[in-house]
Amino acid sequence: MQPSRDISRLIEIMAALRNPDGGCPWDLEQDFSSIRHYTIEEAYEVSDAIERQDWADLREELGDLLFQPIFHAQMASEAGYFDIGDVIYSVTEKLIRRHPHVFGEEAANSAEAAKGQWEAIKLDERAAKAQRKGNTEPSLLDDVPQVLPALARAEKLTKRAAKIGFDWSDFDAVLAKVEEELGEVKEAQASGNKDAVHEEIGDLLFAVANLARKAGVDAEAALRDANHKFTRRFHHVEARCREDSVAPSEAGLDRLDAYWNEIRAADKL
Repeated sequence: MQPSRDISRLIEIMAALRNPDGGCPWDLEQDFSSIRHYTIEEAYEVSDAIERQDWADLREELGDLLFQPIFHAQMASEAGYFDIGDVIYSVTEKLIRRHPHVFGEEAANSAEAAKGQWEAIKLDERAAKAQRKGNTEPSLLDDVPQVLPALARAEKLTKRAAKIGFDWSDFDAVLAKVEEELGEVKEAQASGNKDAVHEEIGDLLFAVANLARKAGVDAEAALRDANHKFTRRFHHVEARCREDSVAPSEAGLDRLDAYWNEIRAADKL
């Protein structure tokens, strides 16, 4: 077996790995549930390579991500559900159907017009899917994945609701809602009711995700950047502790804050 630029070789390798006669014991033990977290992880690694603009890593990570649907399709084929050809047919049919301005007679002379057509077609598809599943009352929220990161899902839910006008009028209105939810967190904390604190902090985070959407900010990306900034600044604090020959756990909050304020000030220059 030799590497190849042809995707058929990847399909052959996957089939060999899953072959009960001489295949890989680990691959043979896997099922849809056991590898789904790898699929999600590989997508994040692709995103990370893009953010770092590491194109060699991106090439490798895209390959790892491409392997995931091949793996799922191989298991589906073994179970008699579908095969990789069905997967490819499904996505090509969908792309053709959703781009009538490219593959049909419809016109779309701007990105906005193309997006409008796409959304209208998706709405029809959502209704048809709900009918196939026996749900005669489809919801706009039906196909928002449960497994999305919670912050990203909150943003997507509010974006969907906004399509029918269920939305705050402007940024300031959402900001007022955030302030209201923060007040309710304070009240819950004062009450000593941990369940109430849990609920109110959830409401606050949901409102903040909505605020980000209203501001045109990707909430998940913004929090990821904040995590990165915290990590970088904390590394500075640790480095300063080493310079002063003091263990971080013994430095005390005042000293740690002083180190933190050094890097904060440097960031503002």
